[in-house]
Amino acid sequence: MLSLLEHMYHELGLVEEFNINPIVLKRWLLCVQENYRNNPFHNFRHCFCVSQMMYGMIHLCKLWERMATEDLGILLTAAVCHDLDHPGYNNTYQINARTELAIRYNDISPLENHHCAVAFQILSNPETNIFANVDKDTFKRIRAVSPYRHGDNIIQWGYLLFFLVRKLFKFLKMVLIKCCDISNEVRPMEVSEPWVDCLLEEYFNQSDREKMEGLPVAPFMDRDKVTKPTAQIGFIKFVLIPMFETVAKVFTQIDEVMVQPLKTAKDRYEEMKSVEEAQKQATLSRRKDKKSSRSTGETTMAAASTKSNSHTQMNSPSSGRAFRCWNWGQRV
Repeated sequence: MLSLLEHMYHELGLVEEFNINPIVLKRWLLCVQENYRNNPFHNFRHCFCVSQMMYGMIHLCKLWERMATEDLGILLTAAVCHDLDHPGYNNTYQINARTELAIRYNDISPLENHHCAVAFQILSNPETNIFANVDKDTFKRIRAVSPYRHGDNIIQWGYLLFFLVRKLFKFLKMVLIKCCDISNEVRPMEVSEPWVDCLLEEYFNQSDREKMEGLPVAPFMDRDKVTKPTAQIGFIKFVLIPMFETVAKVFTQIDEVMVQPLKTAKDRYEEMKSVEEAQKQATLSRRKDKKSSRSTGETTMAAASTKSNSHTQMNSPSSGRAFRCWNWGQRV
């Protein structure tokens, strides 16, 4: 993965554009890798997937025709750094649990602020500063479009069509970063579905901890309430498809390659949901039949037992003695 990321910087002309020392690039990538934790989902493999998707979109959409090489470098670097040192618990948990990150950033996007801070902390070291040779104005532009808050304002992505207005150009880059960040369902099922399992595992870890600490639990994170199909259907239908369809109005190339696979994924999860519901119904029916059969059997056994007891009473020695005694009493 490190070698492939290194290749992306060379192939896109970023090493030349930013006058990056190739040795520093290697050190920077190694340092980035070391600053991703071994979470089920938010780990270095996720970082690579997001970066690879960004690289793919740059080529698929021919972004070099609409952006400067500097902008391409900003996009790829933001993708690489977007989840640095992610603790595996989201902003909601950070705020509700009053963690150190939430306190440090006054409950304002604590994770995004932290990712960005770690990214620039790495760049503050001359041995890992890939932007050491750029001028101050360029470095300011690099800082202006960072992983920070790329998720918070994404609800405005309907305005993407106006990105040609220069003041919204920064927003276009934020949207592209967000698209790549949540793009797993664009990939083939054999790749995307294991990532869903990893994400749910991380969600369940958080909800278990929230229950233990007496904190609010989001339904979509609760292992007792959510299923894979229901979680993905809503996410694909109401977030992914609208977002990628909006981007496709500007970059029509992505419709067949990205939008259509999302619709296929939604159909697949709806079918999976139907199968699960049918299996659940069949299980309930079997339990009901089994319970009914058990109840009928118990009734039959009770009736047989009553009949047997009656027959026993009529023929038991004690019954005979009572009967003879009664006859004897009558004779007397």
